[in-house]
Amino acid sequence: MRFQLEQRIAGPVDAVANAFVDPGFYESLEALPNLARPELLSREVRGAIVRLRVRYRFTGHLSAAVRAAVDPAKLTWVEEADHDLPAHNVSYQMIADHYADRFTCSGTYRFQPAGEATTTRKCTGDLKIRMPLVGGRVENAIVSGLREHLDAEVELVERWLAHQGG
Repeated sequence: MRFQLEQRIAGPVDAVANAFVDPGFYESLEALPNLARPELLSREVRGAIVRLRVRYRFTGHLSAAVRAAVDPAKLTWVEEADHDLPAHNVSYQMIADHYADRFTCSGTYRFQPAGEATTTRKCTGDLKIRMPLVGGRVENAIVSGLREHLDAEVELVERWLAHQGG
């Protein structure tokens, strides 16, 4: 399933892009809709590229049909993302801790100025769930959850930037 999501964030593009590579930002986060508090596993700087590894755990409701195929306690994954700060571009892949044979997801985020004090974040990705009968429903649920997550992040980033003076 190919997907595209977009948010507008109050803040200049450089400040917004830099917030997403600041360990303090992740430390400030609480649980988001259907997700436990994210865990920053590593941060590596290579020139203008910052590689982050962040673990997420799904905490939302799953239908009985999906629960019959997967254990909700095993719905954890690591997002590996390379942030090209000068280009305002992020390439990512999500790596499942469990069920890796049934789940693939990768894509890009692009931060673009929408005026001096507003940034548009455009997320595109490809998601594939290999599960007979329920795969399509799971893909739709994941994309819906991702949209909810990214929308909720907007307020958190804006609050972070206000606190940082950015």
